[in-house]
Parts: sequence; structure tokens; C-alpha cells
Amino acid sequence: LLRPALADLPERADLLLLAGDLTRHGDPEEAAVLAGEVGDLGVPTFAVLGNHDHHADQPHLVRKVMEEAGVVVLEGESAVVDVGGVGVGVAGAKGFGGGFPGACASEFGEPEVKAFVRHTREIAERLGAALAALAALDTERRVVVLHFSPVPETLEGERLEIYPFLGSYLLAEAVDRVGADLVVHGHAHAGSERGTTPGGVPVRNVSQPVIGAAYRIYCVGGPDQPACD
Repeated sequence: LLRPALADLPERADLLLLAGDLTRHGDPEEAAVLAGEVGDLGVPTFAVLGNHDHHADQPHLVRKVMEEAGVVVLEGESAVVDVGGVGVGVAGAKGFGGGFPGACASEFGEPEVKAFVRHTREIAERLGAALAALAALDTERRVVVLHFSPVPETLEGERLEIYPFLGSYLLAEAVDRVGADLVVHGHAHAGSERGTTPGGVPVRNVSQPVIGAAYRIYCVGGPDQPACD
């Protein structure tokens, strides 16, 4: 279903970013279907896992299948690719929930609640470290791939009651501490496309139900960069 729509991707884009939920139930066989669609496209492809990819308790196998197809899967990690002589750094993490200022959980109370928030904090810390590694390499451009959202704006359209399960402000804080040119995420199928971190980094919800296409093109560059967002 996807391959025909991706056929012209090398002529239109320099990178392909997959923002999680690579499978429906986390089965490696499902990952193999997607791997067949995005393998050998002719552009560097990066991905993170989503909550669906953890459902069968085999995320390591989902990752393995995607990596065997040439997809770079990131979890609190980063990679650098040369795009026409420009170093583009990609940092990625699944992320997790917890909510946003004014309506967020904290590491207080029952062990289960503390573990929930601690998991998000630890993921955010690894994301920040991955971005810092890219900054240390003086990459000209930095892009972040998440599954969960770092801001509430891209969740507009979802029920307010589930915002804490769709993302966390800790992810935005990690991005803003180092800086990036663009953040993309998935997960919020009924959300909105556009948002911005408190530090001014553009955030885009690229869930297929939101963008309504196999992919969406975003330009990352200086003031002379042609507009295509």
C-alpha cells in the first residue's frame, strides 16, 4: 500500500522519518511487512518504536527486523547523515506520558505512579543526551523523532482526559535545553499537525490520520530555505 506512494521519495526528500507504531500489535511479522515497504528506498530512513510496537513484548525483535532492512532505529540515541555536504543529526526516542504543565503527574505517592513518571523522565534524559552528542559534533541541523508528543498543541482534537497518556512536557524540556530545528511525533491520531515547544522549536504530528498521506515533506534550513512546510 505504501510503496507506490514512496516511489518518488528520493526525488523529493533527503530523509525519511518514521514516528513509531511500525506495527499493529508488536509482532515481528508485522514489522517485516513495513520493512518490505520502506527498505531500499534510496534515502536514509530513521525510526522510533511506538506503544503498539511494545504490545507483544518483543520490541527488540521489531527493531531487529527494521534494522535488517536498513532502517536506523533510535531509542535515546542519535545518528548523523551527510546531506549535500550538510551534517544532519537525528535524535530519537519513543517518549512516554505524564502530561503537561498545569495537568501533569509527578514522582510522588504510590510506587506505580512514581515509576510511570520516572520512566518518562529517564527517556527525556536520554533524548537530551543524544541531542547534546549531536551538538558536540557541531551538526548544522538537528531533527528529533518521537512517538509521544512533547507539546499539547499537537494533541488538540483528542479528548483532554487522555492528554497525560499522549505525551509529556519533559520531552520538550529536553529538546529546548539543547535546541533542534524540527520535532516530529506520532501517536495522537485525532490530534493536530502543528505545534511549537516553549523554546520555539517547530513540532509536527505526523500520524497518518492527521497528515492524510503516506508522508509529509518538511524543510529544515536557514532563512533562504524554500518554504515547503
